Amino acid sequence: MRILIIEDEPALVRGLQDTFRAKGFEVVTARDGQTGVDLALKSQPDLILLDLMLPRVNGYEVCRVLRQRGLDVPILMLTAKGQEEDIILGLNLGADDYITKPFRIGELVARANAFLRRHKSMDAGKIQFGDFELDSSGHKLLRRGVEVKLTAKEFQLLKYLASRPGRAVARNDILNAVWGHSVIVTPRSIDRCVAMLRAKIEPRYIQTLRDIGYRFEPDA
Repeated sequence: MRILIIEDEPALVRGLQDTFRAKGFEVVTARDGQTGVDLALKSQPDLILLDLMLPRVNGYEVCRVLRQRGLDVPILMLTAKGQEEDIILGLNLGADDYITKPFRIGELVARANAFLRRHKSMDAGKIQFGDFELDSSGHKLLRRGVEVKLTAKEFQLLKYLASRPGRAVARNDILNAVWGHSVIVTPRSIDRCVAMLRAKIEPRYIQTLRDIGYRFEPDA
């Protein structure tokens, strides 16, 4: 597996490079945004660790350009910022998740491994988590072979979240994808639907991200 690290702090780059190489990964690094874009398109990495505050081209623009160019690999943002608007902007531009500096290396490695595993094994038709199987084509959720009754909105919400395992998903994105742009609803509609869904599939699979939205964790 090849990981591209786009980060301008030399000490952090060395630490991440040594850690991931010791875990058996091939590591490519870039110290500025433009070089990061070029390497991402050239080396075709399996995962990108992307700092937001970069020289030449910032991380937001890197993310936007890569998604615009059709690069569909997990992008994990590394950021010292904790403000809701910064995280949401990154997610809306195509990042999959974020981790705030300072972070524990072990946590980052675990998160990276989870993304790689899920991205490699994703099945467009059926999604497995715990005792459950979400059948998109059959429009049903099974638990040990027995159907779990869901409303139309609950199914759409679960399908949207489960098809983005491990990703932080902003409330506005959920509203637009599940309820649609033309429907006037509030973020509280999501929270109520999530509460009902959690009662049917167990709360641990849908994690709340304060002020951001939700994250679906199939390995919870």
